[in-house]
Amino acid sequence: MLFSGSIKRYLSDNPSLKQVVHRLLIPRHEARPRRWVSWFVNPFIHRRHRTSTIRSSCRLDVLPFNPFALGAYSVIEDFTVVNNGVGAVTIGDNCTVGIGSVVIGPVTIGSDVIIAQHVVLSGLNHSYEDIQTPIHRQPVTTRPIVIEDECWLGANAVITAGVTIGRHSVVAGGSVVTRDVPPYSVVGGNPARVLKQYDEATKQWMKPGATPAAPVPTRLEAAE
Repeated sequence: MLFSGSIKRYLSDNPSLKQVVHRLLIPRHEARPRRWVSWFVNPFIHRRHRTSTIRSSCRLDVLPFNPFALGAYSVIEDFTVVNNGVGAVTIGDNCTVGIGSVVIGPVTIGSDVIIAQHVVLSGLNHSYEDIQTPIHRQPVTTRPIVIEDECWLGANAVITAGVTIGRHSVVAGGSVVTRDVPPYSVVGGNPARVLKQYDEATKQWMKPGATPAAPVPTRLEAAE
């Protein structure tokens, strides 16, 4: 592979050469790769299933030195931005990334995930502590986002760096998720909190602290 781990380490140890390679891949002061990278490098580096779909107006700021993968029958809708410049972006099978969403790695999305419109998932943060230096010139930090299988992220939700959304969970529209979400949960708000969780013992979706509803008696049980 062109940008194997050994090559990445070699470039990291040679800042001048790394800067030259970076300029070859990306125009100065931009995040989008040059067209020749998108046309002649990325298709041979990244894993995209033949049944997947990327709409023509989607902006893929995808570079060869971090992984990008898109699974079977998954769709990235129009006007979405996907960026793997600071971390890998991996999307499983049967997923939808909705219109106008933003996915900035490191982000791992499982299979059978629904991401609605204008959702933001960003594993990147900017340092700001040095008040003598503009924020855009300070280092960036990354913490991986993980969206497990079968989740649904509602429109306009924001998932912040370092968050894991547990399996088969729902994030209500407009929520800002700043901490991990347990599997089989519904969360909402800013910051998001748990609104419901599935109780395996009672087979019910319950609000936190709620008492399980008594089962409705059958006609025979009522007669007894």
